[in-house]
Amino acid sequence: MQDEDRFGLTERLVDSLHTEAMVLADEARAYFDENGRAERDALPARDRVLFSCESLKVTTRLMHVVAWLLSRKVTGLRTQTTQALRPLPDAIDSLPDDVDLLPATAQHLIRATCDLQERVRRLESEMARGAEGGSPVRSMLGQLERAL
Repeated sequence: MQDEDRFGLTERLVDSLHTEAMVLADEARAYFDENGRAERDALPARDRVLFSCESLKVTTRLMHVVAWLLSRKVTGLRTQTTQALRPLPDAIDSLPDDVDLLPATAQHLIRATCDLQERVRRLESEMARGAEGGSPVRSMLGQLERAL
């Protein structure tokens, strides 16, 4: 795959992930600030605390992902400065057994932000490998492109 195609694909991926993160952020805000209050208040005391902790984790994950994606968009994916940018910070993991105790909408938001963060981590790793030289994914994409 040519560099121009690779950068275009990566730029579109970053844009798509950014849009997804912003939609999730809006969903999370609406739920945790408004609709989720009644669900939280109906939980036992321990689970209310867990609900509040998980809402903070969701917010933190989204802030980290959005900041990472924006920094890539602002600096441009082709510049050497992208390599010097800070990595995506680690967030405190949500424990599956704890998440299962929460209302369905909270579970969906927690899992969706964990999934988004994991996909951004894979992109970050791929971009780092691409900056170092060849990557297996790019090689596979090139093979697929040639096969079509």
